Amino acid sequence: MAKSNNFKHLAFANGAMTQLFQIKGNTKLSKEKYTLALKYLEKVPDSRDKTQLKSYIYNYGGLADWKRGNFSAALEKYQQGMKLSLEIGDIIQIVKFKGNIALINEAVGNYQLAIKNLRQLNDFVDQNEGLFSKEDFLNRKSNINVSLGSSYENYFIKNLDKKILLDSAEYFYKRAINYSQNFADNKITAKLSLGNIYNWKGDYKAAEKTYYDILLYSRQNNQPDLTCVANYNLGDIYFTTKKYDKAIVFFKKCDSLAEITKSNNIDFLKSNYYQAKIYNLMKEPELAYKHSKIYLDNYEQFQTKLNHEALEVNYKLGVNDLTEEMVVIQEKYRYDVFLNKALKVFYVLLVVGIVFLLIKNIKDKNKAHKKMNALIEEFKANIEKKNNPELALVEVHDEEVFETEEIHLKKENINLSIDEAKENKIVEKLLALENKLEYLNADFTLPYVAKKIKTNTTYLSYVVNKRFGKSFGEYSNELKINYVINEMITNHMYRKYSTQAIAESVGFKNAVSFAKSFRKRTGVSPAQFANNI
Repeated sequence: MAKSNNFKHLAFANGAMTQLFQIKGNTKLSKEKYTLALKYLEKVPDSRDKTQLKSYIYNYGGLADWKRGNFSAALEKYQQGMKLSLEIGDIIQIVKFKGNIALINEAVGNYQLAIKNLRQLNDFVDQNEGLFSKEDFLNRKSNINVSLGSSYENYFIKNLDKKILLDSAEYFYKRAINYSQNFADNKITAKLSLGNIYNWKGDYKAAEKTYYDILLYSRQNNQPDLTCVANYNLGDIYFTTKKYDKAIVFFKKCDSLAEITKSNNIDFLKSNYYQAKIYNLMKEPELAYKHSKIYLDNYEQFQTKLNHEALEVNYKLGVNDLTEEMVVIQEKYRYDVFLNKALKVFYVLLVVGIVFLLIKNIKDKNKAHKKMNALIEEFKANIEKKNNPELALVEVHDEEVFETEEIHLKKENINLSIDEAKENKIVEKLLALENKLEYLNADFTLPYVAKKIKTNTTYLSYVVNKRFGKSFGEYSNELKINYVINEMITNHMYRKYSTQAIAESVGFKNAVSFAKSFRKRTGVSPAQFANNI
C-alpha cells in the first residue's frame, strides 16, 4: 500500500507504519510516517471514508505516543479520533478508542476511572456483539478482562490493605484466559498477571510455576520484553522467600534484557532496588551503592516524567483529583448543666434497648440458622439425587405434578394466554440457557433473554410468572443465589472468595445487592453461610 498511487492507501499505510516503527524503537521514523499520513490525508476528497481514515490515523498516532510514554499526547489523539468515530457511528473504532483511553488512565494511576471505563466498555461490546465476528468479539472481551484485572491489581498496589481488590483481579484474569483460548499472546499475558496475584497472596509455588511457564513460552516465541518481566518476577519471588543468590541471577538477567528492549523501564528500576537491598544484607557496600545509585538516578527521571504525564492527562480529562475529601464537624453540647440528667436517662434506655436487641438477635439467629441448615440439607439432597437417577426421577415427577396443579389453579386469573406448544418451547429454551449457566452473566435481563430465545418480553414474563410463580427478576436472582449456594457446598475454594468476588462471578452489579438477595434466600450473610458448612 505504501507504493500505491492512491492517496487513501498512502495515508493508511503511513499511519500504520507510525505504530510499527515505534514498536521497533525507531521514534524518528515513526514521527516522519505520522506527518506523511496526515499530508496524504489532506489530498483525499471529503467523505465518510476520509473521516473514518482520519480516525484510524489518530489511533495509530496515539498508540505510538503511548509506546513512547507520552500519555497526554496519546490521550489527545484518542479524544480527537473518538469525536470522528462518534460523528460517523463507527462502533468498532469507538470500542478501540474507549479501550485505549482506559489504558491511559491505568498508566497514569487513575485506576478507579480506568475500572469504570472498562466496565462500561465491557457492557458496550456485549450490546454490540452482532457487529463483531466471533473471533474479534472474543479477542476484545479478552483484552477488556486483562485490562480490568490489571487495573484492580494496580489499584491494590496503591492500597495494600484492600485485599478484596486481589479477588477481583484474579476473577478478571481467569475470565481473560477463558476468552483467550485462540489468542496465545493474550493468554500468556493473563497467565503472567495471574502469577502476580498468586505472588501477592503468598502462594509462591503457584506463582513460581506460572512464571517458569511464561519464561519458556517467551523464549520460544522470541519475546524479550516478556522474558524480562518473567525474570524480574522470579527474582521478586526468590527475594521474598530469602533465596538471595537465586534472586540476583534473575534480576541480572532482567537488567540485561531491559537494556535491549528499552521498554522494560519499570522492571529495570525495581530490579536495581532489590539488588541494592540484597547486597546491603550481604554486607557488600560497593555493589549496594552501585545499584542504589542506578535506582535513584532512574527513579527521579521516571517519576518526574510520569507525574508530568499524569497532570497533563488529568487536565485533558477535566479530572484533578479522583478522591473527595469529607470533613466531619461535630458541635459540642451547649448546655453542660443538663448533661448528667440526660446521661442517666440515656443509660437506662440504653440498657433496656440492649436487652431487647439481645433477645431479638438470639431469636433471629436461631431462626436464620434453622433456615440455613434446612437449605444446606436440601442442596445436599439434590446433589445426592443427581448421583442417584432413580431417586431423582421419582422426585421430579412429584414436583411436576404439584407444579401442574398449582398452575392449573392460577389459569382462571390470567388474562393473557398463548399457545401451549409455544409456551413449552419458551420454557425449553429457558432451561437450555440455565444448563449453559447463561444466568451468571450481568446482562441476563428480561429484554436480553427474550431476544436470545426469539420471543417478546410480554410472553417471556407471562411464561416465567405462570410456570415458576415469580417475576423474571426473582427467577434470575434465585438461579444466581442457588448457584452460589451449590458452589459453596461443593467447592471449598469458592467459600474463601470475598463477597465482592462472588457477586461478580454470578453477574451481580455490586456486593451490596448480592448480599441482600443472598440473605433474603438463606437468612444469613454469604460469609456466615460459608462458615457453617
